[in-house]
Amino acid sequence: MSLLLVALIFNCLFIACFTVSQEHVWTDEVVSYSGFQLWSITPHNKEGGDFLRKIQHDYELDVWKESRSGNNTTDVLIPPDFQTELKLRLADADIPYVVTISDVQTVINSGNSNVTISNEIFKAQGHNMDWTSYHRLGDIYDYLAYLTDTYPQFVTLIDIGRSYEGRPLYVVRISSAASPDTNPAIWIDAEIHAREWISSALATYIIHQLVEVDSNADLWSNVDWYLMPMINPDGYEFTHTKNRLWRKSRSRRGKICRGVDLNRNFGYKWGGLGAGRMPCTEFFRGPAAFSEPETIAVSNFILSKSHKIKVFLTLHSFGQLILLPWAYGVKAIYPRDYDELLALAENAASKFVRFKYSVGNTVELLYPAPGSSFDWAKSIGIKYSYGVELGNIGIYGIVIPPSLILPICEDFFPALKVFADKAATMTNM
Repeated sequence: MSLLLVALIFNCLFIACFTVSQEHVWTDEVVSYSGFQLWSITPHNKEGGDFLRKIQHDYELDVWKESRSGNNTTDVLIPPDFQTELKLRLADADIPYVVTISDVQTVINSGNSNVTISNEIFKAQGHNMDWTSYHRLGDIYDYLAYLTDTYPQFVTLIDIGRSYEGRPLYVVRISSAASPDTNPAIWIDAEIHAREWISSALATYIIHQLVEVDSNADLWSNVDWYLMPMINPDGYEFTHTKNRLWRKSRSRRGKICRGVDLNRNFGYKWGGLGAGRMPCTEFFRGPAAFSEPETIAVSNFILSKSHKIKVFLTLHSFGQLILLPWAYGVKAIYPRDYDELLALAENAASKFVRFKYSVGNTVELLYPAPGSSFDWAKSIGIKYSYGVELGNIGIYGIVIPPSLILPICEDFFPALKVFADKAATMTNM
């Protein structure tokens, strides 16, 4: 057999295997995670960490959480076909692991939205929202409209654009100001990563608390709030209908793969280490900064309010972290006012009771994330800009069950007063 023929056969086999692999991973059909497991893997030294990263790359594993602090535990989704082999490889490398979820699909089935609200309850409260279940996009948007109709004197629903698939992108403004843009403001967004359902649940809970609980009215007496509970509505709907663990947006980038990691698409230090270049990667940065309609809409709106926004919080899951700029670079790079940002974040973190949060630079605590929204917000002059990885009790990973929605939300809400008090002391430029 000639070398040319061997090369052709090898090339065809490679293309066929690559195509099958990508079609399995990136299919638009309903995806089952039956037999998939979540492993918490803890390398004890640099060599072990390097070995683990090589395994992640070689097997194209989905990393749910990577920590550079504490015990350096990394949570990784392991497909059934790789489990036996990876057990042997980790044992040979003397790297311990714990199976925290033995069957991911079972956890998904118990946590998916299956909301049934009686007609009596709907008539009594005027909407379907609660915080004991995860809700579909329609329920969330209907709730925002209900609040606008019910409390028009201080709640405004702002349509800032459309997603790739044409869904509206909404920002809720909560303000006691007689004239717009007279108070300092706080920005909070959620669901930039589609599978992180707890983030939008918390954002809507914050809106509910601010608007519908009278004792919280002092939080917006001198501070305006801009809250966007759904940056990625296309991806969010896809997680409910086809693939619970879908992370990116749903824009088309080539014939095989879809979606952009919207938190790598903002225009500050876009495209560096930690942002994927290939469309099939989970961290795909997009073809250019602000290539996506969602990030364009968000950035344009924030730019129009940047003179008044003093605190910027973007909600993610999971890890119990308050992350500070800068998020780019191989090693930690600190803004000049890092100590001030750290002090405020540590004060906020001290208010948590059930879930203890670590505070620090993103690269030190997590990993590089160039093109992130909070780095960009900091770069345009929003002083107190943070990413927040929300709480978990350590055994559910991303698929946090509905039973933990209220504990996470209730634990988080007191920290908001710290941010509101700081914003209230800052004058508009």
